[in-house]
Amino acid sequence: MRISDHIQCIDFPCVEANQESYLVPDLELDPASIRLMLISETAPTDPLDYYYTSGDAMFARTTLQAFQEAGLVVGSIQGLLHKGIYLTTAVKCGKYDCTVATCTITHCISLLEREIALFPNLKAFLLMGDVAIKAINTIARRQGEPRVIPAGSTYKIRGGDFTFHGRRAFPSYLQAGPSFGIEKSKQRMIAQDISHALTTAEIN
Repeated sequence: MRISDHIQCIDFPCVEANQESYLVPDLELDPASIRLMLISETAPTDPLDYYYTSGDAMFARTTLQAFQEAGLVVGSIQGLLHKGIYLTTAVKCGKYDCTVATCTITHCISLLEREIALFPNLKAFLLMGDVAIKAINTIARRQGEPRVIPAGSTYKIRGGDFTFHGRRAFPSYLQAGPSFGIEKSKQRMIAQDISHALTTAEIN
């Protein structure tokens, strides 16, 4: 299955998002092989920094570092996919500002909702940052379910026992991009959260 064939934005209603950097995973894979989905915030402003771009893509580099610090021996994004780990963003366009408007998340979650539904064997979600957490909570409310992750700072809620559609959900910090290299304490917490998600998804 080619993921981008099943997830497409047609009308681009989000004036607050950078539509020129619209990206969905354009890769062929067996959706039944995916057991862990990592969701970060937005597509990068520069498409060359995306997870699935060849070369020294920033999202790929910092994400691989995070998984390696969690103890997973892997050297490429293809290696993560081979182990059953899929990477995507809650919002498929880049952002103009440091923040992402709530209306942008609300518009874009229909794509994420369809994306999640492609993978029948998911065991866990890694929700990397506030945008990913808000996106999952918004999807849950749209489907008539209670919010998945409670309100509160990530520091206080991470490590809790949360589920979405019967699968564990792990709230954590954003691992993609330049912010990952700033705070060592956050890097350690991200590694811990990834490690717990890997155990839940039975990935080693």
